[in-house]
Amino acid sequence: MDVSSSPVAVADHPAAEDYCHPCAWDVPFQSVTVPDLLANSVAAAPDAPLADFMGRIYSYREIHDEAARFASGLIARGIGKGDRVGLFLPNVPIYLSAYYGAMMAGATTVNFSPLYTAEELSAQVADSGTRLLVTVDVASLLPTALKVLDGSDLETLVVGRLGQMLPLAKRIALAVLGRKSLSAIPARGDVIQWNDCLGIGGGDLPHIDPADLALLQYTGGTTGRPKGAMLSHANLATNAQQVDAIDPFEERDVILGVLPMFHVFANTCVLNRTVTKGGCIAMLPRFDAAQALKTLERTKATSFPGVPTMYQALLDHPRIAKTDFSSLKVCISGGAPLPAPVREQWEAQTGARLVEGYGLTESSGVVSTNPYEGERRPGTIGQVLPGTRVILLDKEDASRLADPGQPGELVINGPQVMQGYWNLPDAAVTAFAEIDGERWLRTGDVAVVEEGGFIRIVDRIKDMIAVGGFKVFPSQVEAVLLDNPAVKEALVLGLPDDYRGEKPHAYVTLNPDANTTGEALTDWLNARVGKHERVSGVTIRDEMPKTMIGKLDRKALRLEVLGS
Repeated sequence: MDVSSSPVAVADHPAAEDYCHPCAWDVPFQSVTVPDLLANSVAAAPDAPLADFMGRIYSYREIHDEAARFASGLIARGIGKGDRVGLFLPNVPIYLSAYYGAMMAGATTVNFSPLYTAEELSAQVADSGTRLLVTVDVASLLPTALKVLDGSDLETLVVGRLGQMLPLAKRIALAVLGRKSLSAIPARGDVIQWNDCLGIGGGDLPHIDPADLALLQYTGGTTGRPKGAMLSHANLATNAQQVDAIDPFEERDVILGVLPMFHVFANTCVLNRTVTKGGCIAMLPRFDAAQALKTLERTKATSFPGVPTMYQALLDHPRIAKTDFSSLKVCISGGAPLPAPVREQWEAQTGARLVEGYGLTESSGVVSTNPYEGERRPGTIGQVLPGTRVILLDKEDASRLADPGQPGELVINGPQVMQGYWNLPDAAVTAFAEIDGERWLRTGDVAVVEEGGFIRIVDRIKDMIAVGGFKVFPSQVEAVLLDNPAVKEALVLGLPDDYRGEKPHAYVTLNPDANTTGEALTDWLNARVGKHERVSGVTIRDEMPKTMIGKLDRKALRLEVLGS
């Protein structure tokens, strides 16, 4: 139902402040734009390192100056307020300059995954109305971008040279050994090399208001067609400050940047939050376990945000036993539920705390996290960030509040909540609930709030399995499966059943050297869950489908198994 037409009353609901993060509730957030975050850190320490890319250091001054020159170049080409500039980039230094530079010009940045096919990229370029696209000359990206340039309304392609961004030794190695990994930049009027797109800089740039649209961030498409979440400068800049506000560490700040920056998790936690802090990003173009461990040790990284599959991959790598983790203070897991065995093994191996957080594309990245120090609650998504409020709606009737103590749909109010969906006003209407005259974001996640304000996600509403009138939460069954030492990954789907409507069925991958069968796992699991939660079987797979950032892809598995 459209809850926006049926306002919810919140009388007698637990106060939102009761759910707040243990740091000060009234943390003052600056009303600034995203480029202001960079400018403030440049003013404080212009020569401090902002990025370490494979050993080459880029200072705050260097990135800011290049971003300003890119902004001038865009304006000279007639691109500014009201226009969209797309980034089809891995984690490379020009991502930083293009991201902040496009916003300095008043344009709206659009993030595109470097894993997109030409068809996927073309669809989102058309949907967003992107006029100019930035990429690099690697063989997996440039040919795709050229196809889109030739088959869409995209006007200009700007191409950076990867070799020019590397330290000298790696630049030489790439020139000698890596030619097959690069693609020649064609000589044509609508293709411009990065350096040729940079203006002189120092000229007047347009005034930008914090309420202006800064970023179109497309959802992962797990509920159908990807939608462009409209995030303002205020949304992004405040979320960066919110994440920074809960950080108790004041000394040296070096973050391992292996999460892809096109994704909202990294965009806030790796990029904007680090710039707000004045820290350094140890940037890698993609996740490779051996390279990540080497970089962590070489740069003496102090923090590492990742997804559970990254931590598992690092634990499985033989180099981990020889890696020095003494500099590492905290690791933040997001994107998917964190299995307890992964957390326990990681902390035992590294000595660094691994905390679980939660966020959505529609919330600029982060809603809540477990504290970096002091009490935490494993298995929960922690406590909401300062300035954020949550309540629970009845999971089957969103026009009323959930009964006290009962699970309900988690809805969020805070300065990081998006403005709406690009070109999809109807979708935006159903994404929000009106509560006491305020707009609250519906997450679709079923949660309970425990003592101390710790939030536990029970499941997603759309993933609930209807078994003979009972509701089965897949994540609860998956959590039991993950307690079995043989099981590495698990997903539970509802399969059609003529008698009960649906029946749960489990799909797993196994840990190395595990010796078990699907039948044995079925018996083990069904002895530990309720009668209505018992699975029809456990299918052992060599691998699970995963999303672009490495989390388990339930939608892809459902499509593979059920065809819908």
